[in-house]
Amino acid sequence: MPHLQTKAQAMATLVATLDLETLEADLFRGVSPDVGWQRVFGGQVIGQALVAAQRTVAAERPVHSLHAYFIRPGDPSVPILYEVDRIRDGAGFTTRRVVASQHGKAIFAMSASFQIEEDGFEHQIAMPDLADPDTLPGEDEFRARYLSAAPPAIRAYFERPRPVEIRPASLSRYVSRDGRDTVQNVWIRAAAAVPGDSALQAAVLAYLSDMTLLDTALYAHGTSVFDRDLQVASLDHAMWFHRPCDLSDWLLYAQDSPSASGARGMTRGSLFDRGGRLIASVAQEGLIRKKATE
Repeated sequence: MPHLQTKAQAMATLVATLDLETLEADLFRGVSPDVGWQRVFGGQVIGQALVAAQRTVAAERPVHSLHAYFIRPGDPSVPILYEVDRIRDGAGFTTRRVVASQHGKAIFAMSASFQIEEDGFEHQIAMPDLADPDTLPGEDEFRARYLSAAPPAIRAYFERPRPVEIRPASLSRYVSRDGRDTVQNVWIRAAAAVPGDSALQAAVLAYLSDMTLLDTALYAHGTSVFDRDLQVASLDHAMWFHRPCDLSDWLLYAQDSPSASGARGMTRGSLFDRGGRLIASVAQEGLIRKKATE
């Protein structure tokens, strides 16, 4: 089955991309796959930076949060250097700071916190009641039904083999440019098996958390990140890891955009497993700038 093999190859490429080269103590190098983009996907930089930080932290201390800023666009044609600063190693928590650089300049900075596993109070918000992902159109059906008349950039994005599979809970945004509400729900999962290492699984989860999120701020205005009249880019990204999950099964990424102003859009996301457990929470602000027409 060549299509499944292609998905497996895409996941293998992602795993290899997240497997950084160690240059010396606390200094790592990552490369970017050739996917035809002019800048590095933000989720890749988040995932690689998290891997760099994890390489300096004991395995029994999983990540529980990260806070990052995108400083400059990443250049996919050259390696990215990740330098880790060991801020603190405490009795229960460990803190790391990672700076990614290219061409002698910082392009990204992230702080991450790790914690030994502890028992405590538990509660969570409820998962939205939506159609089961198995009842929604798969990627092949989606391409056949909605992409034939799409602009070339959108077709190329969805036709390229990807390590992550996405099924929108609603397809209305793909057939209309009318403004909608500020909510978006998508089902998302790894397109092929992810190795069972918990640190790698956290990095893959961080990678996919940057997918579709900023688009939610554009949804209300009947546009998307593919609009050539807009300059769109992630400015920051925060993520909290609540519970482990199985990346081979569907996760619901429930998103909303509480505000857009000042050429910036704010988005939030909650990742639930199919059983309704809250896996992670995400927040991001992005640049949404109208390009000059003259």
